[in-house]
Parts: sequence; structure tokens; C-alpha cells
Amino acid sequence: MGVKEIIYRGRTKYQEVEILVFEEYGLSLVLDGLVQSTEADEAIYHEPLVHPAMVTHGSPEKVLIIGGGEGYTLREVLRHRSVREAVMVDIDGELVELAIKYLSRIHRDSFKDPRARVVIMDGIEYVRKTRELFDVVIVDLTDPYGPEIGRKLYTEEFYRRLYDITSNRGVIVTQAGCSFYYPEHYRAILDSMSRIYRYTREYWIWVPSFGYAVNYIIASKNRDPASMGEREVDDVLEKNNVKDLKIYSGKTHEALMRLKPLYQHRQ
Repeated sequence: MGVKEIIYRGRTKYQEVEILVFEEYGLSLVLDGLVQSTEADEAIYHEPLVHPAMVTHGSPEKVLIIGGGEGYTLREVLRHRSVREAVMVDIDGELVELAIKYLSRIHRDSFKDPRARVVIMDGIEYVRKTRELFDVVIVDLTDPYGPEIGRKLYTEEFYRRLYDITSNRGVIVTQAGCSFYYPEHYRAILDSMSRIYRYTREYWIWVPSFGYAVNYIIASKNRDPASMGEREVDDVLEKNNVKDLKIYSGKTHEALMRLKPLYQHRQ
């Protein structure tokens, strides 16, 4: 991808950070040489990450985000008017400060929302220590085969602790890399979550700037995400005043939940 402008290039305590303007994709975040998000297509990644879990719960009031340092996942969570508090936990405070400074036109100053609470902390440590209960947990980390700081949050032990800190109708969702290229990593995550939660579903979507399809795994304590039809999903979105989405809708939800597993295409 052609680079039109370098806005920032440096290193935090944990990773190399580049904030660039790509000719084809606009304002973008790159970590350790891997594209994390671009202005042109970040909605293709973030809307399917956030909204299926939020809608499966129906009226989440308290949401935990692990990772998501650029603030786009936080932005999507705060679209739901049922949300009273969104806690975003990221280990890299320097990255969060860079996002606040340089990426505001995309995260829409979500960090300033009075419902948002940012905690600079290792996600594992936060999950181990917290006594709070959450309706939805969204795990938005670098890929399980990516930078070292994210890999340790893709374990069965971690998912069991997430189960403990979610409410009776709790839902969690994680991005899980690309199962087509890294099926072993993906299957390990899917198998771990399937052993813990009553309902586990997998879905995926193509993200142009990544050059591959991203997989997601959603798990719920008491409701199968695939049981929701187009009309019901749209009704929940309307009830929570979620408008002007670019990708996600009731029709999209149904389609995502019906997709065959991506890794099967290699067989």
C-alpha cells in the first residue's frame, strides 16, 4: 500500500507504532508492521466485532473491552443507549494517548464520553483482580500469532475467568485472527471457548486492508446468537438507538451466523 503521509512513527514500551495516511485507505494504525485499522474499512472489522454480541444480550448496561486501544471498538459500544458504563482495558497507555491525539476523527472522541472508563493495565491482571460483573465482554487484541503482548489472552484459563465475570445473560466475543492461514491457532481458541460456554458460534468477514478474512468467535451463557432473525436484530438496534451502521444489520447478522467455517475451505 502506498504511503501518502507519515503522521507518527515511534515505539511505546510494548510495540512499534505508525500512524500513517495510506493512498488507498486513508488514516491508518500500524503496529509492529501489521495494519490494525484504516479509515476506509475499519467499520467492516469493528461493526461485526461489537454488535452481534451487544444484540445477543439485548440491553447490555456494562461492557468490558480488552484491548481496542485506538478507540473504535469503544465508539461502537457507546452507540447503544442501554450502555451505562464501558470499561476499556489496554496495557499500552502510550498507544491510547496517541490515538486520542491523532485518531479522533475516527473514534469520534469516544474517550471523552462520560460513560467511558479507560484502565491502563494488563488485561489478564485486570480480569483476575476485578470483582465487577459485565453483560458483554469484547476482546479486541492483536492476532493470536501476532505481537507477544496479545498472545497470552487467547487461553482457556483466560476465557474461564471471563465467564466468571459476566452476568447470567453474559456474552463474550473475540477476534481470532485468520483461520484460513492459521487454523491451529484458531481451533485452539474455538475449542477452549466451546468447552466453557453453552453456546459458541463462529463467523468471519473479509477486511480489504488486511488482505484476508478475519474470524470472530462469540459465546453466550443463555442464548444462541444464531437464533436471532433479521427482524429481531433490527428491532434491538432500533430500541437501542443504533443508527447509520455501514455494515451490520439484521440481514448481515443472519448471513454471518450461517457462514461455513473458513478453515474448511482448505480441506
